[in-house]
Amino acid sequence: MNLKFDRISLGHFPTPIEYLQNITKHLNGPKIYIKRDDCTGLGTGGNKTRKLEFLMPDAIKNKADLIVTVGAIQSNHTRQTAAACAVLGLKCLIVLEQRLADAPNAYMTSGNVFLDKLFGAEIIFCPNKKDVKEYAEEIMIERKNKGANPYYIPVGGSNHIGELGYVECMREIIQYDKDNLFTHIVLATGSGGTHSGTVVGKTYFKSNVKIVGISVKDEKNIQEEKVFKLAQSACKYIKCEPPQREDVLVFDGYVGSGYGVPTEGMKEAVKLMATKEGILLDPVYSGKCFNGLQDLILKKYFKDTDKLLFIHTGGAASLHAYEWAF
Repeated sequence: MNLKFDRISLGHFPTPIEYLQNITKHLNGPKIYIKRDDCTGLGTGGNKTRKLEFLMPDAIKNKADLIVTVGAIQSNHTRQTAAACAVLGLKCLIVLEQRLADAPNAYMTSGNVFLDKLFGAEIIFCPNKKDVKEYAEEIMIERKNKGANPYYIPVGGSNHIGELGYVECMREIIQYDKDNLFTHIVLATGSGGTHSGTVVGKTYFKSNVKIVGISVKDEKNIQEEKVFKLAQSACKYIKCEPPQREDVLVFDGYVGSGYGVPTEGMKEAVKLMATKEGILLDPVYSGKCFNGLQDLILKKYFKDTDKLLFIHTGGAASLHAYEWAF
């Protein structure tokens, strides 16, 4: 079954699935595979490309001439949105929110921020103590009054349209894993669209795989409720049976002191993947997620006979902005 919704080709799909032979041997537990969504191609790649393939047609259908979106300073989502706008000839306005206290200059200007500008996006920094979404809405009203027709994409591209990208990703995974050998999919969960889309895909394609979310921001109960509500919204949109509440599972022990704040576990995970597999994780999402996966293996959450698929959501461009943390 394929999703019958408007889609624009922006990335390289299906992304590869690779066996992490060296790390599997190093951790001495279940077999670990990786879904290379860092290789989607658009603007150095990442998971948001999948969402944008469905979001951008909706913007075009609504005759938008300005795409407005929001994110943290080193947002991977804003970078890929800016790249998509460059491809499609649309103006892009990004409102960036400071979530890291006492950030060095490299964090504020290099990595994704530099790429946002290189792709031609206009960048506005949200004032402290202002809600970034409300501030973006104020800017949109101003631009409308000046004759623009803006289209708003929420943080992370996480809504019922953006989720379609990861419903489609589940189709790719199921087509690859025809014998249903994967027991678990492990992914980072933040704005929730990747996680919820995967849960919806599991339901839509009738898969038995267990999906494990590693939170990079919110505590377990808040994140699970957010993801479940997003999944319900997407199921209503595509007219499929909603998932069960127990299908949404989150571990929240790897966030550290806050979103985007480096942890020792994240640094160890990034270094392990780099030195064992030659693959770059990022400090905000995939690094903390893989730290969680490692820890769950050490705590025997998984059986040695399990077969895990780790979804690499991209973001290595932000490593340049985090050199100080390493």
